[in-house]
Amino acid sequence: MKTDTFREGQGAAGGRMTIWNLLRNILPFVLPYRWLIGVTLVLTLVGSLMAQVNAVVLDRAVDAINALIQQPGGFSWGSAVRILTVISVILLGKEVIGALVTFCQRYYGERMRILVSRDLSLRVVERMLSLRMAFFTAEGNETGKLQSRIDRGIMSLSNTVNNFFIEILPLFTSAVLALALMFMANVYVGLVALCIVPIYFWVTSIQADRMKGGRRSIFGGHQAVSQGILNIIESITVIKSFNREQIEAQRQAALQASMTDLQLNTRKQSYMFNGLKSFLEQIGTVLIIILTAYLVLIDYPGMSIGKIMYHVMLFANVSAPIRQLHRIYDDMNDALIYAEGFFGILHADDQVEETGKYRPAEVRGDFELSGVDFTYSNGTQALFDVSMHIPAGKITALVGLSGAGKSTVVNLLDKFYHPQRGQIRLDGVDLADWDTQWLRDHVGLVLQKNHIFDGTIEENIKYGCPEATHDDVVRAARQAYLYDQVMQLPGGFATSALQLSGGQQQRVAIARMFIKNPPIIFLDEPTASLDAIATEQIKASIDAIKAGRTVIIISHNIGQIIDADQLYVLQQGRVVQSGTPTDVYRQGGLYKDIFDASARSMNVDKIASTMA
Repeated sequence: MKTDTFREGQGAAGGRMTIWNLLRNILPFVLPYRWLIGVTLVLTLVGSLMAQVNAVVLDRAVDAINALIQQPGGFSWGSAVRILTVISVILLGKEVIGALVTFCQRYYGERMRILVSRDLSLRVVERMLSLRMAFFTAEGNETGKLQSRIDRGIMSLSNTVNNFFIEILPLFTSAVLALALMFMANVYVGLVALCIVPIYFWVTSIQADRMKGGRRSIFGGHQAVSQGILNIIESITVIKSFNREQIEAQRQAALQASMTDLQLNTRKQSYMFNGLKSFLEQIGTVLIIILTAYLVLIDYPGMSIGKIMYHVMLFANVSAPIRQLHRIYDDMNDALIYAEGFFGILHADDQVEETGKYRPAEVRGDFELSGVDFTYSNGTQALFDVSMHIPAGKITALVGLSGAGKSTVVNLLDKFYHPQRGQIRLDGVDLADWDTQWLRDHVGLVLQKNHIFDGTIEENIKYGCPEATHDDVVRAARQAYLYDQVMQLPGGFATSALQLSGGQQQRVAIARMFIKNPPIIFLDEPTASLDAIATEQIKASIDAIKAGRTVIIISHNIGQIIDADQLYVLQQGRVVQSGTPTDVYRQGGLYKDIFDASARSMNVDKIASTMA
C-alpha cells in the first residue's frame, strides 16, 4: 500500500493529532450545547450513584441474612420476608430510576452528537468553499481522498463526542466513586484495586505506539480505495469502450488485498493487547477475592462475608472502563488519525482564497500582464515571463498547442490562482487588490466542459443570475439556441438538466453567461462539444454579445480565432507571437502552422470546390 501520497496530503493537516489537541479542536463545536453537557453531567452523577447500589445492597443483604440464620431461637420467616421485601423494593426502584437515567442520558448525548456532526459538516463545507483552487489541485487532495477525509472525519469526531460524554465520562465517574467506596471500606483492598489501573493503562500506551503506523496506513488505504472507485465511476465509458473491466477489477482487488492485510495485522495486534489487558483485569479480581477472604478469616475489623461480594462488585465497577475501553480505545485512535485530515481542511488558513477591497462602480476589462511566472503545486511551471495587454472592449484570442498555458492565463485573470512572479492589473489596479467576489460578478466564464448541477434546466440557467425571472431564463435560452429543444421536453424548463445531452448541457452553460450579461467574457473552447449547425448558431449569439465587451477566447476553431481583434500565440508557457490575426499569419511561425493545419484538416480545398 502506497502511503506516501497520503502522508503528503496530510502534510496540510497541520501535524500529528494528540488526545488533547483532538478535544481542544472539538470543544468549539461542543460548547454551543453546554446545556446538554450540563444535563449529561447531572445524569452521569445520578447514574454513577445508581451503579453502586447493587454492591451496597448485596453487602447489607448478605450480612443481614447471615445474622438472621445465626440468631438465637432459630430462623424467622417474618424477618426474612422483610429483608427480601426491602431488597426487592430497592433493587427494582434502582432499575426503574436507572432505566430513566440511561434513556435521558443516551437521548441527550445522542442529540448532542447529531448536532455536533451537523455543525462539523456545515463548517467544513464553508471552509471548502473558501479555499483557493490550488488546494484542490494539490497532490493528496483528489476528490475521492477529500471525500474520504471529510466523511470519515465527521463520523469519527461525532463518535468521539458520544464516547467522551456518553461512554467514557459515566464509566470513569462510576469507577472513581466505586474506588472511593473501596478505600472507605478497607484501605488495603482499595490499594490493590488502584494498583491494577496504572498497569493496564501502561499496556494501553504501548499498544497505542505499536499500532499508530498501522492505523495511519489503513486510513491512507481507505482514501486510495475511495479515489479508485470514484475514478471507475467517472471513467466508466472509457473502461467499457476499451474492454478494461477486468484490469480495473484487478487493480481494485490489489488495493483491497493490501487493505485486508493491513486490517488483519492491525486487528491481530489489537486482540493480543486486549487479551493481555483482560488477563490483568482478571488478576485484579482474583487478588480482591483472596485478600477480602483472608481479612474475613482473620476477623479484620469491619470485614464480613458480605464485604467479599461488596468489594468484588465495586472492583467490577472500577474495571468497567477497562472492559469498555477496548472498543472506545479503537474509536479514539481512529479519531486521532481521521481528525488530522479533517481539521487539516478546517485549519488550512494558508489556502484560504485571498481577496482585496477594490470594488469600482464600473469594470471596463483592461488587463495587463507583466513578467508573469506561474507554477502549479505539482511543480510544473506553466508560464514563463508572460507579458500581454488585453484591451477593454476588444476580442483577444489565445492560440497555442495543448499545454501551452492558455487556460492557465484565464485562471489567473479570474483569480483562481495567483502568479509567483510578475503582476496582473485590471483597469490599472493590481488584480490582488480587487474584491474577488466583485470581480467574478463581472466575469462570464464558459469552459469546454461545464458542470451541470442536480436540478432543473431553469435552475441551472439561473445559476448565472439567481434573481433572474422566468422571462430572463427564456431569453437566455433563446440566445443559446436551447429554447426549442427545451420546449420539446415533457417537463420543459422543469426537466432535470442531467437528462440533457452533452451539447445541450453546453448550451445551458452558455445560457448562464447570457443571463449574467457580464462586461468581461472568458471563452475556453465554448463550442467544442457542439455540432456544426449548433456551433454556427452559438457563434452568432456569442458574436452578438461580444460587442463592447472584453472577450478572451481560447479555441482551435479558426473561424472564431480569425474574428479576434488581436491574438497571442503561446508555446510551452511563453508568448512567441502577437498582433492581429492577419499580421501574425504573415509573420509565419507557429500560428501559421496551426492555421494551415486546421485548414487542411477541414479539407478546405474540397469544401471550396463542392460549394463552387
